[in-house]
Amino acid sequence: MDAHDQVSVLENRWDDATAAGLSPEALLVYRSNLLGSDKRITNYGGGNTSSKIAMRDPLTGETVEVLWVKGSGGDIGSIKLDGFATLYMDKLHALRGIYKGTDQEDEMVGLYNHCTFNLNPRATSIDTALHGFINHPHVDHVHPDAIIAIAASADSRALTQEIFGDEIGWVPWRRPGFELGFWLKKFADENPKAKGLVLEAHGLFTWGETQKDCYETTVGTINKAIAFLAERSRGKVIFGGERIAPAAPEERRAVAASLMPVIRGLISREGPLKLGHFDDSPEVLEFVGSKALAALAPLGTSCPDHFLRTKIAPLVLDFDPATQTVADLLPGLPAALETYRAGYTAYYERCKHANSPKLRDPNAVVYLIPGIGMLTFAADKATARIAGEFYRNAINVMRGASTISTYRGLPEQEAFDIEYWLLEEAKLQRMPKPRSLAGKIAFITGGAGGIGMASARRLMQDGACVMICDIDREVLETSRQELAKTFGADTVGTVWADVTKEDAIIAAFRETAATFGGLDVCVCNAGIASAAPLEDTSLALWQKNIDILSTGYFLTSREAFRLMKDQAIGGSIIMVASKNALVASPGASAYCTAKASELHLSRCVALEGAPLGIRSNVVNPDAVLRGSRIWKGEWGDQRAASYQKSSLEELDEVYRQRSLLKRSVYPEDIAEGIAFFASEISSKSTGNIINIDAGNANAFSR
Repeated sequence: MDAHDQVSVLENRWDDATAAGLSPEALLVYRSNLLGSDKRITNYGGGNTSSKIAMRDPLTGETVEVLWVKGSGGDIGSIKLDGFATLYMDKLHALRGIYKGTDQEDEMVGLYNHCTFNLNPRATSIDTALHGFINHPHVDHVHPDAIIAIAASADSRALTQEIFGDEIGWVPWRRPGFELGFWLKKFADENPKAKGLVLEAHGLFTWGETQKDCYETTVGTINKAIAFLAERSRGKVIFGGERIAPAAPEERRAVAASLMPVIRGLISREGPLKLGHFDDSPEVLEFVGSKALAALAPLGTSCPDHFLRTKIAPLVLDFDPATQTVADLLPGLPAALETYRAGYTAYYERCKHANSPKLRDPNAVVYLIPGIGMLTFAADKATARIAGEFYRNAINVMRGASTISTYRGLPEQEAFDIEYWLLEEAKLQRMPKPRSLAGKIAFITGGAGGIGMASARRLMQDGACVMICDIDREVLETSRQELAKTFGADTVGTVWADVTKEDAIIAAFRETAATFGGLDVCVCNAGIASAAPLEDTSLALWQKNIDILSTGYFLTSREAFRLMKDQAIGGSIIMVASKNALVASPGASAYCTAKASELHLSRCVALEGAPLGIRSNVVNPDAVLRGSRIWKGEWGDQRAASYQKSSLEELDEVYRQRSLLKRSVYPEDIAEGIAFFASEISSKSTGNIINIDAGNANAFSR
């Protein structure tokens, strides 16, 4: 636990007024959401809750007892009614007569389907028997750091007795399943006054006669453990004391930004792309900089929920920011990663069974860097973040256990049997196929405008994470909120930059690397528009066009190129130019010249990027009025006046009739072209142009 958690107990958040009007099923949801809302109780996806509820059988009309228990893969913090599996209790108990021993564990899970109440399609959890066999109406199973610190201690049984007396019991480690369900039933039957028990190296089970009793027992039990750890830890040196001091916050993030793309490239070359997450929270920095790091990190985690997210052990990178720079660390990365992969493969070979699933990705999930923090990588951003949260839980557990006793990780064979459990493999196989841009990271300048937002939405629909870059801070935040609401907060980031400022663009790409781990797609889209006869074009107007549309595109593409080169897994740079990149227009010399430079810049990037797998292509829009901030300003007024029109709607009609196809061009149309060049469908295209202008003969590329 961190310093705050040691002295801060959980709040009892049960509200009788809210609970009074809820049905038994809704009360279960309420209780579950309360527990899942506090990471000190259980992390995302961890733990489960249940209630045994009298219900009308749809077949017989009789009242039957039904077990409502969190379904497989759910999260109690956000679960709704449809997240619970429902089983006839009498049928579930009938399975006890079929069970012949531990060799049948996996087979028994398949029989849960025969116990389903009311044709509920929700898949049952492997913990179903643990809840169903305890002879109490309401049961909680959670993974609080404070409890696991006790459960993962060498003398966890004695500590449990010392803290809780006979109120909370203890059972030795056992993988979840039917056998453990029998153990829990036996304890609960033989200890009628007990309110729960600690599972060695795993977590906490509690129960109650009412939903409120169950909730309050869970919270109260955790609070006793928090208070005990706080008292026992007072005045003690944590993790053996500090070995390496943390670098300054700016340096930590800069090191992470430099390391993450290189690591991402090395672990993504022979498999799916990975997304990264950086954590330099106080508890992480305390652990990675401690004298105990070398001894504790190889032990891995104890709780199965932690282990499944974080792998057998983290990869520790030897580093001291006081005497080294990131340049000292980079050359050794390939060897360090290869050593980890070899070790993981050896672990697999030592522990595998005849029917074990094939070796999975042997790369580390968690990377610990003294003085800097923790990096985590996974197939999507949310999973990478959650893996970091779980390892932070593991740090809290190691902190508590090593302070009051001796920390013990999960035995290697037990860890393997959970990681490569056939039931876990079946769960993985049920996961939907990744979308076409899953794992990819896109950076969009002018990202809060019409084309920028349409492009962000389009790329995110196909699974990409997007960093929106814009000069308008207020619109940036509005855009972030809109995209986060639709696609999830993990998938979108924002960064302010003036594309004409070199330092700002460098910082924007550094932030992108630190946020998501690297870069795969760069959309150069920031823009302005202007009109003036050549003789009336001021140097200031000329320079403004060149600064934003030419220099801005150069700075953006250069930094994207550098980042993609460091990653060494290719990439796609897309420049949003204009019809005027191909055909000049009177009264717009500055604009047309700057746009033409974008086209030639893209070709230069294509030439230099090809050996590195970096592609560069151009999308040429024309007359995209809807959603454009440019057209809402002076440019729109000028264009409307030149055609003697009084509104943008009338001007849009002019452009529609001017096109060969007599159709308007919208931001979503441009986004389709960008999505094409971002995807593997266009993997053999570079140095190319797509005109999205509803047809303009003068702009046909030659």
